[in-house]
Amino acid sequence: MIACFPTYARQLPDSNRWRVNAAGMIARPLPESSRRSSVALAVLRRLLEIEPGHDSDPIFQKRVRAFLIERVVGCRVLLQVGSHEIEAGVTDRLGHFETCFDLDPDDLTPATDAPAGPARWIGYQAKLDAFEVQERHLSPALQLPDAASRAAESATLPCRSPASLGRLHCIPAEGLSVISDIDDTVKLTNVGDRRELLANTFLRQFRPVPGMVDLYKEWHATGTAFHYVSASPWQLAGCLAGFFEDSGLPAGSMHLSLFRLKDTTPLGRLPSKKRSKRRSIERILADFPGRRFVLIGDSGEKDPEIYTAVARRFPRQVAAIAIREVAGKPRRKNVPDRLIKLRRQLPEGMLRSFVEADELRSLLAATAE
Repeated sequence: MIACFPTYARQLPDSNRWRVNAAGMIARPLPESSRRSSVALAVLRRLLEIEPGHDSDPIFQKRVRAFLIERVVGCRVLLQVGSHEIEAGVTDRLGHFETCFDLDPDDLTPATDAPAGPARWIGYQAKLDAFEVQERHLSPALQLPDAASRAAESATLPCRSPASLGRLHCIPAEGLSVISDIDDTVKLTNVGDRRELLANTFLRQFRPVPGMVDLYKEWHATGTAFHYVSASPWQLAGCLAGFFEDSGLPAGSMHLSLFRLKDTTPLGRLPSKKRSKRRSIERILADFPGRRFVLIGDSGEKDPEIYTAVARRFPRQVAAIAIREVAGKPRRKNVPDRLIKLRRQLPEGMLRSFVEADELRSLLAATAE
């Protein structure tokens, strides 16, 4: 499996060239008889209280399979962008690759499966070095399935197949961007309740937070760019892509957390990566110094604290922070006191909380004042 993550390209100052950030992951399925597969499935069945023989539901099977993988480490990756072949380096210990390179406008080939809307997306393809495939006896399963197979699988399962076809959002140097969390901000997850978190992750169709899809679609129609930064693991990228497409959420770059399944680590532990999330957000702001940003998250984890720290470091770029109040841990009744302390560190009116999406209708207009 070669999975390319949705990333972005930015125009270089005083130039017509574009700087591209491309990233992805290479992995192969774990054998069903392996100890790691057996342990992970046993842990999940116990946590979710699934009776033996009742775990054949396609949602459960698809999402669990996304975690039952073996990372392909130290593998040389090539990217085909238009007529150019670019070396993306070798995969790290987590099977991830990442590279940065510059392109001329003539090299920007439109992505054939780009989402509709005002945004400009370009496409590329990741592939493995042919010599390594032969020398390391890598399975053909790592290669991209044909279009008919992908279409058939997408029609029957709730996730999209990770593909070696990558998409890059070309974002202008100036304008407005939204950096949004995913879980309990645009997708109902209930992170504060472990049982509900696991059920919503592995057993149920993903459901949008009421009103947020329409709100984001309205903003997207005005030319607003979106970046989704979340503690969700990269293994769920394909499922999240399917959820975004089916629900109508605007496409954007995606920045998820690194997660590795070990024999001693229960699959149900999906840890929040506070430092990683802050680094991802700060990198986006550093890449687009001429854009203004609205940061949207929820009170279920550390979004208020992370966003406040980012706004203090980038005071000229962060226009507003909006936090959705959710039940769970910490309790909603404690949220106002928590936010009051953070508001004292920021300009008046920058940080606001909301319960219903309609409360944010005027947010973009306010940032332009």
